Amino acid sequence: MNAIVKANQNAAANFLTPTSLQEAMQIADLLAGSDIVPKDYQRKPGNILVAMQWGAEIGLQPLQALQNIAVINGRPSVWGDAMLALVRSSGLLEFIREELSDNGQEATCTVKRKGQEPVVSKFSMEDAKKAGLSGKQGPWTQYPKRMLKLRARSYALRDEFTDVLKGMAIAEEEQDKEIDITPAAVSAESGTVKANSGSSALKQRMAKKAAVDSVATEIDLTPYYQRIDNATSLDELNQIGADIAALNLGEPAKSEIGNLFKAKREELKANQVFPAESVQSVIEEINNTADLDALNAIMASRFEPFTAQMNDDQIMQINSAYEAQEAALTA
Repeated sequence: MNAIVKANQNAAANFLTPTSLQEAMQIADLLAGSDIVPKDYQRKPGNILVAMQWGAEIGLQPLQALQNIAVINGRPSVWGDAMLALVRSSGLLEFIREELSDNGQEATCTVKRKGQEPVVSKFSMEDAKKAGLSGKQGPWTQYPKRMLKLRARSYALRDEFTDVLKGMAIAEEEQDKEIDITPAAVSAESGTVKANSGSSALKQRMAKKAAVDSVATEIDLTPYYQRIDNATSLDELNQIGADIAALNLGEPAKSEIGNLFKAKREELKANQVFPAESVQSVIEEINNTADLDALNAIMASRFEPFTAQMNDDQIMQINSAYEAQEAALTA
């Protein structure tokens, strides 16, 4: 009887696991037409196919991959609790211990890989200040304690389990990185010359300006304008911004497309609204959790991917519920 149950469980787990490229493409097309998959994957079978492959690389089933892998700034990343789940499922983790200082200003994560000495990683609010994260609008303002904890965890797991994670970035860390579509400075042909140092410096600056301006005149930006206008999510828009940054545009093209990019970003932010009933549902799930792993899983799957759609009051409500339940479970 147990063998039959186990066989049924395996069959359920492998229901959408492709065995060939053709099957993978068919599954990707099927999932792309579903409203249940995350918004960033809807009607994008190519992205789904890549996410499925990434999932296969690190040990996630197709649907698990879509739920836990996010493309942020053009880079596939995995949410913090999924990262911990992958390490645990590898069988190589002997223990993990996560602590927060009494004043809430420093998080410590200690992990021990089987057969190795324990590794300790710390991340403090002082580290966050140096990185320009402290006081930054978003998660670092609304729930800084959890962000400290996730950053310390990320460092520990990525340092000690590189073979398990295969270089996958943590989504919470990637979200902290800003997309800048300002081009890098164009190097002059000759060596470094101090400003206002005569005709050589003038020629150098003129050559630099000509090089930058020539880029703007040679590139047809119409497709990029269309992509910005058609963008339906912030992640998609950020990918477009990364593509534009690689063009090294000169003026006035840089400012013109930059203004459109910023306007579209504000439009998408304004259009993203998280339903009030969903907030209450998340809070109820948090209040009903019986252990820290389940609590963190809720935050990773039901809260963190949607903070961009929430207002400050909604984020504060969920964060307060999380901290209260965390305190109750660790008391």
